[in-house]
Amino acid sequence: MKTALAIVGALLAAAVQAQETSFPQKAPIEITVLFPAGTSADVTARLLADGMSKQLGGAKVLVVNRPGAGGAIGYKYVASQKPDGYSIVWNSNSISTTFHSGMLPFDYHEFDAVARVLVESPVIAVRGDSKWKTLPQLVAEAKSRPKGITIGNSGIGSHTHISSVALFKAAGVEAVDVPFGAAQVVPSLLGGQVDAVLQLPAALSGYVKSGQVRLLASLTSARDPLLGDVPTAREQGLDVSLEAWRGIAAPKGTAKAPVAILEGAVKRTAESPDFVQACEKLGVRPAFMPAEEFGSLIAREDAELARIMQLIGLKK
Repeated sequence: MKTALAIVGALLAAAVQAQETSFPQKAPIEITVLFPAGTSADVTARLLADGMSKQLGGAKVLVVNRPGAGGAIGYKYVASQKPDGYSIVWNSNSISTTFHSGMLPFDYHEFDAVARVLVESPVIAVRGDSKWKTLPQLVAEAKSRPKGITIGNSGIGSHTHISSVALFKAAGVEAVDVPFGAAQVVPSLLGGQVDAVLQLPAALSGYVKSGQVRLLASLTSARDPLLGDVPTAREQGLDVSLEAWRGIAAPKGTAKAPVAILEGAVKRTAESPDFVQACEKLGVRPAFMPAEEFGSLIAREDAELARIMQLIGLKK
């Protein structure tokens, strides 16, 4: 009897394994993007989705935009989905900033890391015809005004919002943070509604090339080669470094086989010449990291962002 049960158990296990390793087969894989169409998050996600479709033998990988509440709407949606690999999220540092700002009722533990894909360097930018040519000049302007200067960002609790507050806190000057939706940040700068913006390069690259926008500094530990000769904030006297990353995560409890298959498709895409070249044009750096390493990175950065947000008064 025991032998028969063992055989049945082995057959069931084999059937489950076969079903997992045949992933994907039943439906399109859906990548939830936390920001609107046309934003840097959306553009890079679509590049990744196209590449993954090819790497998965033509299986459909679709991008669906679920913006709002600094990413909370998209995170809530994906966390509630069946953990089968067919619903994944284009996650970022926002999983921590959204949670610690009180906009999300759960943290990164509700997801299983799949892979980091790329890294972006937050930048402070002004209009191309602005009188400010350097970050110290912008800081000096803020000091000269009773109410400081206005800085556009992608929304309350977003990575760009946290970065902006941290930067001007370090400078010891007043800055009024204006939380636009991600798609409205650059138009608000060009239209003169704000003095400067703190944004990610992919959203600005076209405007920088046309001369409509000037980059004053990157918030990175070292100069980003994709940004040319743009100096870091540290080089200009402000010790602030807050790089942004983007990657893929799945609902907690997703089986190992689909995670491994997705990780492999991401790796091959992120390292492909077409993807690398497309990212470079957008000002973002492919930086593949496997699931286990990526999970450890998220945990470390969550603790650091909690510390920074507590320090600048944004942690709820």
